[in-house]
Amino acid sequence: MILLGLDPGLGTTGWGLIRAEGNRLSHLANGQLKTDTKAPLARRLAHLDAMLAALIADHAPQAAACEEVFVNSNAQSTLKLGQARGVVICAAARAGLDVGEYTPSIVKKAVVGTGAADKVQVHAMVSRLLPGVKIAGADAADALAVAICHAHHLASARRHG
Repeated sequence: MILLGLDPGLGTTGWGLIRAEGNRLSHLANGQLKTDTKAPLARRLAHLDAMLAALIADHAPQAAACEEVFVNSNAQSTLKLGQARGVVICAAARAGLDVGEYTPSIVKKAVVGTGAADKVQVHAMVSRLLPGVKIAGADAADALAVAICHAHHLASARRHG
């Protein structure tokens, strides 16, 4: 099964594709989708949607997963992140994909073993779990971690379902 992990952001959305075969995970691709910070909000959201549609069409994942929004002190930033997240979920759903949603602490726990792990620990474990991976940046590493988390949850659901 090919899984698409997404770390949404208005400026940069990270993405990562992995293949899950039983408990074996392998890296397929990863990257970052960037929008023009000078463009109007609506145009940025439409561009993000178009880039995601092309990515999904190119790689044909069978499922997707997205990190849930965390609330930060800047309401404007939280709102923009929520809008980008809505576009990400909608693009995946429009392509017929089921979308798993995970809090940052659940992603960290699935990848590192503790929900309090820092970004450095998460990125180190992503590199260990996907040998030979060349990570396109922090957002792509987070997206790969989301994909790994989703793979673990799907495998667990199959075992207990």
